[in-house]
Amino acid sequence: MMPRWRDYGRPRELALRYLLLIFVLFITVGPLLWQVLSSLKGPTEDVFGSGASLIPHHPTLRAYREVFAQVPVGTYIRNSLFVAALSITSQLVFSTMAGYMLSKPAWKGRGLVWVLLMASMMFPFESIMVSLFLSIRDMGLVDHLVGVWLPGFVAAINVLIMRAAFLAVPREIEDAAMLDGAGEWKRFRHLYLPSAYGAILVVTINTFISAWDDFLWPLIVLRSEEQFTLTLGLARLQTSSFGYDQRLVMAGSVISVIPVLVLFVITQRWFYKGVSSGAVKI
Repeated sequence: MMPRWRDYGRPRELALRYLLLIFVLFITVGPLLWQVLSSLKGPTEDVFGSGASLIPHHPTLRAYREVFAQVPVGTYIRNSLFVAALSITSQLVFSTMAGYMLSKPAWKGRGLVWVLLMASMMFPFESIMVSLFLSIRDMGLVDHLVGVWLPGFVAAINVLIMRAAFLAVPREIEDAAMLDGAGEWKRFRHLYLPSAYGAILVVTINTFISAWDDFLWPLIVLRSEEQFTLTLGLARLQTSSFGYDQRLVMAGSVISVIPVLVLFVITQRWFYKGVSSGAVKI
């Protein structure tokens, strides 16, 4: 028996969806693929211009060897990992506790805290950048990695994510734990945190990406090369002191994005689960 379509527009609709998906994939993955292919080109191949081709004719890893030879990539990676580790630790500790408190029934001042958190998300970083730098300078943290980390101590969006995850815990389960004699800390540690592992992973990944990719704030705070983070250090490849080799710039960009891609590929299953679970209540 021949298959029957409910309407003839369905095949066209399906084709349109795939075309849109291909277009979005091209927009999102295309620049990264172009950077990878450009970084593999030999010294005689053009990266830009009418004579440049997308596929390298003589692929080579020379650009990556030059990057590691000309700049202390290992030091930059260590500094970036240090800032990311501090940021993840502080974000997880304080966003989970703050989110837990905001998920509890109405208490005095809860509404004010909620309004302040929402209001803090309305102002872009650039609007408070000068005041942040003056505060960091007064604390003597200019040209210190702690000064890079401190403004990212805790983010309002992460508090809201944890609050949404904790709100998804049925109130009856907490009441049963209270009847069994579980105190506040025990309920938080053994009841709420295990139910919010997905949201915790979302906060971890978002914090790592933000700390790893940050460029503007390290550029303002840091002065000496031994304190540079990876994004700031690799930006030196675009200066005239390195001859502005376009292949080196492309290789540096690929090096900086590899850890983020690896982390996301490893944790994507739990990441999507955490996003869906954190969107239950807000």
